[in-house]
Amino acid sequence: MVLYLIGLGLSSPEDITVRGLKAVQKCERVYLEAYTSILMAATKEDLESLYDREVILADRELVESGSDQILENAENVDIAFLVVGDPFGATTHTDLIIRARELGIPVEAIHNASVMNAVGACGLQLYNFGQTVSLVFFMDNWKPDSFYDRIKENRELGLHTLVLLDIKVKEQSFENMARGRKIYEPPRYMNIETAASQLLEIETLRKGSAYLPETPCVSISRLGSPQQKFIAGTLAEMAELESGDPLHSLVILGHRTHEMEVEYLLEFAKDKEGFKNAVTKEVEAAKAAQMAAVAEEEDDD
Repeated sequence: MVLYLIGLGLSSPEDITVRGLKAVQKCERVYLEAYTSILMAATKEDLESLYDREVILADRELVESGSDQILENAENVDIAFLVVGDPFGATTHTDLIIRARELGIPVEAIHNASVMNAVGACGLQLYNFGQTVSLVFFMDNWKPDSFYDRIKENRELGLHTLVLLDIKVKEQSFENMARGRKIYEPPRYMNIETAASQLLEIETLRKGSAYLPETPCVSISRLGSPQQKFIAGTLAEMAELESGDPLHSLVILGHRTHEMEVEYLLEFAKDKEGFKNAVTKEVEAAKAAQMAAVAEEEDDD
């Protein structure tokens, strides 16, 4: 039989494809991956009503440590594993696929929209994006900054960076984890203002000019839903936003921004002239740096 990995899209129960829905409705068991993202306008009960199937919530522990439970009897029955967005939008599901292959269980993926392609709705062209990075919630004694080097690499090439913001679902405190208590913290979803503040904090520490307070950005809120919202402004302005309900993402622009992209983004800028000037400064600074590098090479010759 088959393990189906089915993308649900970004917002409502009806975002599932017709092919995906047909696959779900013939499956013996239906799991919903419930820790890398959320379907913004749907509950578990909404999905069960549409599918006419029980939906089993699959948390991180079940997916990463209990793949045998998910794949139990898969040689005899079809199983659906539902993922918000696209099944391959997150890397965490590859282990499940590898395990299924080891057991000789066929795997079929049914794709859907994810933030990785729907981000184009803000007006930025997808082929102008570089590496996508993730930003996690900082703690007092833990502020991982590996994202910084990836952003710097993108920016040196003039490419945009999609920054995916952390969500915490069914997470334990260190104390409860150490004591083995199955007590979980309330869900948390990083907003734009937190993300921008953390980015600026790391720039202050690293001092590598990967980005600056005046770097142009776009905030993306509730992408794919009727309430989706884009705001264009500088990174410093993003730190002062009130971005509202989740989910959120952030794009840091690169200096190769096309004039058509700028024209599109101006619709979302509160300070249109200020945003346009910020983009212009980025382009001029990149040109100046390039000319200086060429001049240095000629001097060396």
